[in-house]
Amino acid sequence: MQDSETATGHAAEEMPQGDLTVRTIAMPADTNANGDIFGGWVLSQMDQAGGIAGVERARGRVVTVALDGMTFLRPVAVGDVLCVYTRVSHVGRTSMKIEVEAWARRFRTQHREKVTRATFTFVAIDDEGRPRAIPT
Repeated sequence: MQDSETATGHAAEEMPQGDLTVRTIAMPADTNANGDIFGGWVLSQMDQAGGIAGVERARGRVVTVALDGMTFLRPVAVGDVLCVYTRVSHVGRTSMKIEVEAWARRFRTQHREKVTRATFTFVAIDDEGRPRAIPT
């Protein structure tokens, strides 16, 4: 049996990993000329969600310093609810890696599909913008 199958032999439905951190509706103003939601809009929602998770873990300001490559698996359409999940996967002295997944709950069917994922790196900073230690 393959990893993606259940004991009955049917394909197991993938589930979001992490905590639901941001949930928002895709609106017409967020579309490109083809009527699809801009990838940059999705990325922005993911960065916001990662920042929320980072602030909670670092107990203070954080900044995004990197993200690994993203592949958009499916488009997001107007009316879809974008649900962004986060999970802190590694904490160093001043930086942390946060796994971020974006899922679309489709407008008419309520079917949920993974749109993309990325690993964001955030650095905790002090009031002067310098790196600071993340509390344990």
